[in-house]
Amino acid sequence: MGKFSGVADRDAVEREMPYEERDLPVTLYQFLTRTRDAHGARSAISFQIFSDPQAKAETWTWNQLHGRVTQAANLFRSLGVGEKDVVAYLLPNCLETGATLLGGAVAGIVNPINPLLEPEQIAAILRETKAKVLVTLKAFPKTDVPQKAAAALKLAPGVQTVLEVDLNRYLTPPKSWIVPLVRPKNPVAHKAVVKDFNAECARMPADRLTFEDAKADRVAAFFHTGGTTGMPKVAQHLYSGMIYNGWLGGTLLFDETDVLICPLPLFHVFAAYPVFMSVIAAGAHVVMPTPAGYRGDGVFDNFWKLIERWQVTFLISVPTAIAALMQRPVNADVSTLKIAISGSAALPLELYNRFEKATGVQIAEGYGLTEATCLVSCNPVDGTKKVGSVGLPLPYTHVRILHTDAEGGVTKECGTDEVGEICISNPGVFEGSTYTEVDKNRALFAEGRYLRTGDLGRIDADGYLWITGRAKDLIIRGGHNIDPAEIEEALMGHPAVAFAGAIGQPDAFAGELPCAYVELVAGAAVTVEELLDHAKAHIRERAAVPKHIEILDELPKTAVGKIFKPDLRKRAIERVYDAALAEAGFAVHVKEVVEDKKLGLVARLEKTGEVDTQALKQKLGEFTRPWDWA
Repeated sequence: MGKFSGVADRDAVEREMPYEERDLPVTLYQFLTRTRDAHGARSAISFQIFSDPQAKAETWTWNQLHGRVTQAANLFRSLGVGEKDVVAYLLPNCLETGATLLGGAVAGIVNPINPLLEPEQIAAILRETKAKVLVTLKAFPKTDVPQKAAAALKLAPGVQTVLEVDLNRYLTPPKSWIVPLVRPKNPVAHKAVVKDFNAECARMPADRLTFEDAKADRVAAFFHTGGTTGMPKVAQHLYSGMIYNGWLGGTLLFDETDVLICPLPLFHVFAAYPVFMSVIAAGAHVVMPTPAGYRGDGVFDNFWKLIERWQVTFLISVPTAIAALMQRPVNADVSTLKIAISGSAALPLELYNRFEKATGVQIAEGYGLTEATCLVSCNPVDGTKKVGSVGLPLPYTHVRILHTDAEGGVTKECGTDEVGEICISNPGVFEGSTYTEVDKNRALFAEGRYLRTGDLGRIDADGYLWITGRAKDLIIRGGHNIDPAEIEEALMGHPAVAFAGAIGQPDAFAGELPCAYVELVAGAAVTVEELLDHAKAHIRERAAVPKHIEILDELPKTAVGKIFKPDLRKRAIERVYDAALAEAGFAVHVKEVVEDKKLGLVARLEKTGEVDTQALKQKLGEFTRPWDWA
């Protein structure tokens, strides 16, 4: 493992040789085989179905993981999956999920699907990717994943085989005896053949592939993005992009002695690549607590004890989870922890400070996106962390801040601290073919090769990247993307509504929560409660239902009649901050919210009496937006 303390370390890595000349495996199977050969008897992946630190856990060594992946890949091939065919999975975290992710990518193209989506959206993804095989759960208490899978399969007739994982094998008596008696009945109304995943794998050779592992780079994964409106976009990932993410972790962060705790789901790129691929590259050990990770029963309450149990060195997290952990005492020995790595949404300064004070450990924030096979930048683990920034672009990642025209032509290259669209090129970017749908790739690249992220940002004088807003207007709730269009369409469906504008309002826990402003049809009358009921009935995804709806006489609009969202955001910041300040008893209010070239929207505060500035800083540090005095 190298050291990553700043620009000099990154540049030194790049100067060693061009990335193409590095001795890296071409396929995922070669990548995994190399790790098995080097670290075969060491622990690779552990899972415990319950969060209790004394609960039964199961661990696979690198030898065992390699064997299980080999069996899974052989099984998928025996079911007619070729290099261009798709194995989808709808699974929570467990050992089989790891074997499916890797085995699916070795045999064909793996397609992880978020089990929190509705059956119609799951079916839309299965149809878009033309999945032949679906790996999912066998009916089991306290989960609706098998029922969702069955409902989705009715709408996705192309799936020929369903392989079921039975979580009962992780239980001990008497619980394991009870499950078959209380197992929910799952009505099967689809035509796919249903088989037992582990039983079928056990019939396959574990010591060799039954097919030729083609020694060339190829598309090996489809990850859907967002998914809050109709059909999510599907990003394509190459072996080379997956291995690049792993190489970064294995080069800059981890070695075989490290233990990572990853309560993030393996259907998300953050867990699949920066975590899982890095663990493979380093020969490290990843621990997954409970099928639902951070959302599992008792995970937050037992978290520090789990770190002590597994002697965890790296904590993988997101701001919402860090906020929840800070509401619980650090009640265990966490001295093995080196650092926490946070991604998916902006981290409030106050949360960073509280975490460091409680644990003695710093948080390194990073940035990645599904479209780039994930990693772009990270705050140096051993060096200066600029809280609020997403750190330094990683080796062989070229970040440019650009203004572009509709076709992706560059109209301007931004200078230091000047805001523009973040555009990137690195070994994880699949130039020209990011999405499965050709139309979605048009104008997606600046100068044909720099992926336009849709995020607005700037690079400071020290080379750190800052995200200042989103060109795409997404609402990011706890790392989950919500398209405001779905909220707006639902509200516009109400006969009393003429216009609707949805934005993300600041939230100390989730980063942002959806909120909506409406303008009524002339002469119409409706209450906020009625609008909220209408929204709940017409918005498919619970996370997208607005937390606040406000009726305005008239929505702010541009010269061409488009709703002007910066004004709505200013209004929301003022309302949320004023409420938080009043509730905490501060003699302060928001005088105005102004647009700053470098920082985006800034709340300017005015005192109405004596103020404890330190306490005020702590309070407002719970939010990710900047503020200053008027």
